[in-house]
Amino acid sequence: MDEAGDLAAGRMKEKQNLNTFEYFWKYRDYYLKGIQFTLLISALGVFFGFILGLIIALMRMSRMSVLKFIATSYIEIMRGTPMLVQLFIIHYSLAAFDIKFTPIQSGILTLSLNSAAYLAEIFRAGIQGVDRGQLEAARSLGMTHKKAMRHIILPQAFKGVLPAIGNEFIVIIKESSIVSFIGVMDIMYQAQILRGSTYAALNPLLVAAVIYFIMTFVLSKLLGVLERKLSASDHR
Repeated sequence: MDEAGDLAAGRMKEKQNLNTFEYFWKYRDYYLKGIQFTLLISALGVFFGFILGLIIALMRMSRMSVLKFIATSYIEIMRGTPMLVQLFIIHYSLAAFDIKFTPIQSGILTLSLNSAAYLAEIFRAGIQGVDRGQLEAARSLGMTHKKAMRHIILPQAFKGVLPAIGNEFIVIIKESSIVSFIGVMDIMYQAQILRGSTYAALNPLLVAAVIYFIMTFVLSKLLGVLERKLSASDHR
C-alpha cells in the first residue's frame, strides 16, 4: 500500500478508536523521521551556539568597550525577542535582500543564534566562577593572558558549566518544534501532517508530546549521571 493509501486506511482506523500506542506504531515511520530532523537541528544548533556563545562571552568580558557593547546588545536582543520572530526574519525577511536559506538551514541558524545568547551568559558565569588567583598565578609564571585562559581558566569553566550546556540542549530540543512553521519535517511537522490526513484530533499531538518527553527525560538522566561523575572527580 502506498503512502496515500496508508493514510486513507488510517482515517478508517481512527473511527475505530485507535489507542495512542497503536496510533504511534502504525505511523512510526513518520515520527521516526521527525525525531531524526529534531535531533539533527537541535544538536547542530547547540554545537554552533557553543562556538558563537564562547566568542560572545569573551567579547563581553573584553576590556574593549566596543566589543563589550556589541556582545551585550546581541545577548539582550536575542533573549528579549521571541524565537519564532527570529525564525521568520531569517527565513522570510532576509529573502527580500536576496539572502535565502533552506528551511533546515534557517532552523539551524535560528537555534544557533538564539542558543549562543544563553550559552554566552553560561560561559561568562563559568569563567567568572574560576578563582581569579589562578589567572594571576599563571601570569606570574610567565604565561600570557591568552595562554592562561586557554590552558587554565577555560578548561575549569567548561567543566563547571557542562551540566548547564546539557540543560540548554534539552531546552533547544523542545523549542525546535517551531521549525515546523517553515516546513522542516520535525516531530511537530509530522504530527500536523497526520492530524490533517487521519482527522485525529488528539493522538498525533499526544504521541508527539510523549516523544518529546522521553527524549528530554532520557537526556536529563544522562546529564545527572555526568554531574555525579564530575562531582566525584572533584572530590578525588
